[in-house]
Formats: sequence, C-alpha cells, structure tokens
Amino acid sequence: MKKIKSQKIAEDVIQHEIDALKNLKKSINLSFTKIVKSIVNCKGGKIIVSGVGKSGIIAKKWAATFSSTGTPSFFLDASNASHGDMGQITSNDIVILISNSGRSEELKNIIQYVSRNKNIKLIGITSKKDSILFKNSDISFLTPNIREAGPENIVPTSSTTNQLALGDAIAIACMRLKNFTKLDFKKVHPSGNLSIKLKTVGDLMITGSKLPLVSEKMKMKRALKIINLKKLGVLIIKKKNGNTIGIITDGDLKRIAQKFNNFEDLELSKIMTKNPITVSKDTLAASALSIMNQKKITSLCVHKDKKIKRTIGLVHMHNILSSNIN
Repeated sequence: MKKIKSQKIAEDVIQHEIDALKNLKKSINLSFTKIVKSIVNCKGGKIIVSGVGKSGIIAKKWAATFSSTGTPSFFLDASNASHGDMGQITSNDIVILISNSGRSEELKNIIQYVSRNKNIKLIGITSKKDSILFKNSDISFLTPNIREAGPENIVPTSSTTNQLALGDAIAIACMRLKNFTKLDFKKVHPSGNLSIKLKTVGDLMITGSKLPLVSEKMKMKRALKIINLKKLGVLIIKKKNGNTIGIITDGDLKRIAQKFNNFEDLELSKIMTKNPITVSKDTLAASALSIMNQKKITSLCVHKDKKIKRTIGLVHMHNILSSNIN
C-alpha cells in the first residue's frame, strides 16, 4: 500500500509542475523579449545573477547555463553582497535578481545599490507585482503565481521549476540571437564526453611536414619510399599549382605492383585515384568516420571553407578511433 501511495504522490507533484510550466508558457511576453535583448546587447558589462535560498540555487544554474552558451555570467551570493561582494557590481552591468516573493530582505541592499547607479540595469524575476523587486526593476518579469506541489503550499517546488525553465529559455534565446554554434559550445566545454562528441576533423587532422603530399610527376620508386616514411598508408597527389588531384593508398600500390612489371617507373598521375573524397575541417569527426565506413576507406583529405582542391590536412580513421569517437 505504501508503494502505491508514494507513486501517487510522485504523479501529483509532477502534474503540479507540468501545470506550472503550462502557465509559464502563457506568461512569455514583451518583458521576456526585453530581457533577452538587454543581455544580448550588453557591451562592456557583466551579467550577474543573484537570489536567496532555493531561488539562489536556481540563480547559480542560470549563471552556469548563460556562461556555457555564449553569455559570460556569474552568481552573486545575496547574503555576502551586503558584506563587501557588492563591489563586484560595476557600471554597465546587468543584475538579475530571482525571488518568488520579491520581498527577501537580503535582496533589498542589492536593489538599493543598483538603483543609485543609472548605468546598471536591474532585471527582476518574481511572482508578486506589489513587491519591492517588481516595482524597482528596470525590466520586471512576472512569473505565474501558482500553487507549490506538496502539502500546505510551503515547499518551493513548482515555483523553482518555473524559474529554472525561464532561465533556460532566456539562455537559449540569447544563444540563438548571438549565433552561438556547436563549435563555439565545444570551445567552452573542452573536457568530458560532450567535448569528444563535438570534436571536428580540424582537431584531429595531420598537417605540416607529416602530410603525405607529393607531385603528380613523381615516379613510383620514390613514392614507395615516401609512403613508408610517412607511415599513413596513403599519398595525396597534387598539381604544380598546389591543387589536389588524386590519391594513392598502399593497397593501390600492391595491386599496381602485381599488374605491371616495371611499375617503379610509372608516374603517379597515371595510376592515382582521381578526385579523392575531401571534407571541411569543421566537419564533426563522428561524421567523417561515418563517411569512411560508408565508402570503405581509412582516410579523408581535409580542406578549409570552400577550397575543396586545397588539401590542408589528412584525417585517418585511427586518429578518430583513438579519440574514443564512434
């Protein structure tokens, strides 16, 4: 019986929060647009997010999400702000205060401090229109005044779910308006599985003196020595103007040796595979691996931008697999 009751409680809590999110969705208005535009257009200032109690925990999440999506931001502890940390707020900053009641004592000193400086913009997130936070903010967003999940309407649950979702909505809207791409995202997430998934061909490719670039006029005798020296099992054939025109693999060399008696005197241009497959350096490594598997090849030429004839690197299947990409 206890198990059945617990499951029912869980369903009720989740339903409360679903209903709260539906109300939040209906509350998205011009104030939301103003908040996003203010953050995107913030030049020379910082985005500072603060709150008290459970709202403070949500404020930390807002700051973390903003920072990871192209909007540098940090969390200001509202209690410590009154003991010196207020100095972190300077001209041209945007201060976002999150409080369900909008009346928390710890926020009053921040509100007063910001109000004295016209070059600091205050954004208030609260559910109380008659609160000090709502009345003193340059931009106020009124979250729905909903009932909390659980008995007596006292535990911050539905309200903090709404705060969390609102922060995500603002962060993603700013991200889209700033054209913050997956490649930008990778730069601020250099560690962990996410970074591995976002690795590009440019991160793994072979370049410089290690690149097996050879002339179309080269004879097979010389080519054999180079392919053994580079140890990549492939040669990239280029014209005098530097454009890539073909490729030869060690497998090709073996087949040619069996087919021709005097194969060492052959020019590479006569036996190469023309128009090798090439990918942009910004191609995800996982996508490059998929191409190799489909084409049953072990390496790809790499180019930059739209200059597909100019090979700047080579990515080998081993480079990708050794990076734990599959």
